[in-house]
Amino acid sequence: MDTPSFYPRRIEPRIAEALQDTPVVLISGPRQAGKTTLVKKIASDNAMRYLTLDDELTRLSAREDPVGMIRSLDRAVIDEIQRAPQLLLAIKKSVDEDRRPGRFLLTGSANLMALPTVADSLAGRMETLSLLPLS
Repeated sequence: MDTPSFYPRRIEPRIAEALQDTPVVLISGPRQAGKTTLVKKIASDNAMRYLTLDDELTRLSAREDPVGMIRSLDRAVIDEIQRAPQLLLAIKKSVDEDRRPGRFLLTGSANLMALPTVADSLAGRMETLSLLPLS
């Protein structure tokens, strides 16, 4: 089976720019917009660790010990962050201790920012970019 082609996305330069000056970058958008494909490519290109919270074991680890999980990461992509929102406070704590830009690239559904913990915990630490599906 062939792997699907990667379609260049116009948002890529904006993500790269955000990672240069912001500790946390969130790519939000509807399901099936291509967020996972895009961040996997970015993780590979930038030697970032890739974690997905679609994986049951990873999700369980994130829920049981969010601080321990984040502490073990230097630069990482965390896909589907809405599945373990308790990671957000751990990310805030980690970023407050180390403000280097480009530490975390997150993906989440479009309604993620409606969660009160998200809006409050990462204010001033995170840039949000919206990815729309290919048309």
